[in-house]
Amino acid sequence: MEPTRVLIAEDDVISRRVLEEFLARWGFRVLIATDGQSALDILESEDPPKLVVLDWMMPGMTGVDVCRRLRAQGATISPYVIILTARGSPGDVVEGLEAGADDYVCKPFNSSELKARVRNGARLLDLQLKLRDRVRELEEALVRVKQLQGLLPICSYCKKIRRDGDYWQQVENYIADHSDATFSHGICPDCYELHIRPQLEK
Repeated sequence: MEPTRVLIAEDDVISRRVLEEFLARWGFRVLIATDGQSALDILESEDPPKLVVLDWMMPGMTGVDVCRRLRAQGATISPYVIILTARGSPGDVVEGLEAGADDYVCKPFNSSELKARVRNGARLLDLQLKLRDRVRELEEALVRVKQLQGLLPICSYCKKIRRDGDYWQQVENYIADHSDATFSHGICPDCYELHIRPQLEK
């Protein structure tokens, strides 16, 4: 299984290297951005990482600005963003979370705490992806069920169903094509009396 990709957006070289070392040691694949704009460019790419450790204070675009831009996009599954900053007052925490951050870690950070928060983010993302796939499966199943609804032209004698192009098909074949149903053939009592008993009495 491919390691979860994590984007580190941090302009301070030492802090960035420490974060990279820890995350790699914990089994993550690390991507690097040195400012807010380059972080946003990566997160807006075709296949972006879904987990981000984002420094608040960066040149140009701050981490909070990046959060706001991401949340404004309204993606089905947005990146899980952890703000990492020395700004730890209650007001700063509220501002970061209201901007769209999922979690908030103050510098200097405790490695065990950061590890737990990053892994929690990865676990939540995995649940979101599984839920999205399950919803897609249910939607596809609903489409298949709906295909069996409505008026079906059926022959009064042989009970075949007419499809497009005036093509007639056995009922069981039609249902098998439009659902996950399979058939186990047997003989009903009426057909036994009509077709089988006369053959046995010959």
